[in-house]
Amino acid sequence: MGVEFASGHSVVAMVQLISQEALTSNLTVVLQKAGIALLIGVLVGLERERDRAKGEELFAGIRTFPLIALLGFLSSLLASATSYWVLAVALTAFFGLVITTYAFSAREGHIGMTTEVSALIVFILGALVFLEFYTIAIASAVILTLVLTVKTPLHRLVEKIQEEDIYATLKFAVITAIILPVLPDQTFGPFDVLNPRQIWYMVVLIAGVSFLGYILVKVFGSSKGITLTGMLGGLVSSTAVTLSFSQKSKEAPDLGRTFSSAIILACTIMYPRVLIMIAVVNRDLLVLIWPSILILTLTGLGASMWLWRKASRRNTEGVEIKNPFELRSAIKFGLIFAVILFVSKASEFYFGDSGVYITAGLAGLTDVDAITLSMANLAKTTLSETTAVSAILLAMVSNTIVKAGIAIVLGAVSLRKYTFPSFSILALVGLVLVFYNWFQPLF
Repeated sequence: MGVEFASGHSVVAMVQLISQEALTSNLTVVLQKAGIALLIGVLVGLERERDRAKGEELFAGIRTFPLIALLGFLSSLLASATSYWVLAVALTAFFGLVITTYAFSAREGHIGMTTEVSALIVFILGALVFLEFYTIAIASAVILTLVLTVKTPLHRLVEKIQEEDIYATLKFAVITAIILPVLPDQTFGPFDVLNPRQIWYMVVLIAGVSFLGYILVKVFGSSKGITLTGMLGGLVSSTAVTLSFSQKSKEAPDLGRTFSSAIILACTIMYPRVLIMIAVVNRDLLVLIWPSILILTLTGLGASMWLWRKASRRNTEGVEIKNPFELRSAIKFGLIFAVILFVSKASEFYFGDSGVYITAGLAGLTDVDAITLSMANLAKTTLSETTAVSAILLAMVSNTIVKAGIAIVLGAVSLRKYTFPSFSILALVGLVLVFYNWFQPLF
């Protein structure tokens, strides 16, 4: 007889109850894991089945992929109960099966092995689910499905890639993976404000954003429509879009409203682009500036949409955008950033906030990115966040005025008719926001 508790259950009975509950709990967890593995297989299998040409035989489809994921899961389960060599043996055996199947398919002229490689990955993902690497397994499954889904756009992108694009990509990899890590991470010079690694990090950031915009243009094409080109081109260079469309407006004066809509949209993309840069460099500054950026973005989108609704829908050749990344351009931007950073710090030291505003206004005449990153960096140390926000907004107003000048001087009469009011509204809203930030502490 076991020792009796007040409840009337013996110790033996209590132990048995606990063991049953533990077994039930473990069984539930194992079944949940198996369900996740099966869902991963279903996700990939659905994509493979959808992509299958009519009458084509696949190595694996909607039924086989869930079984492969379950095989990987059960192999990992068995390995945990015995030895992890079991998992290695199971993976090797499955790999041999895949290679054998591919060899027979290749004899019949089916050279591609995307499905076979996907099957191996799904097997591993099933094993990872049992080992409770849920995030890695699910994220990998989503990425795998995405890569399989974008087959056609990727092939189109490869067809459009030129030799200079490959060189530019390699250069971008060099400045990111080789140059950046070896630069000293400490400040030098007067005012103790120039940090080589920080400066080069800003170069990588700007090159990355521009490079992403360029890739999007390559994927979707610059001849898909003026408005789409304006939006994607704005990620690379809104100034280039303004210049190109202003010149093209003289070739097609009846499309003045359409070109105006695309130019305003390209210039509006500058605002969220600036917001992204600030979010990467200084999140505290982001909290203060995002309402102003949102107001400017909505204003620009509203003006662009108003022009687009009544514009001609006739398509035309898009703006030609070249690869934005060159080592010379990267070094040039790095120097500009360093100079603005130094001048801003010196201006603040000798002239106070007014010196910073003068620097921001002048810097905005040519580029907004450098002054934005400079202000975001200085706001982390000596510059007040309110001054940094006002300076960035002032630089954007200055840059907007320059683009308005380009459209007015180089564009057709029909372009000036629509861009001038829109740019005027954007500049006016920007100035109001600058003054509001100046006098906000008084309220």
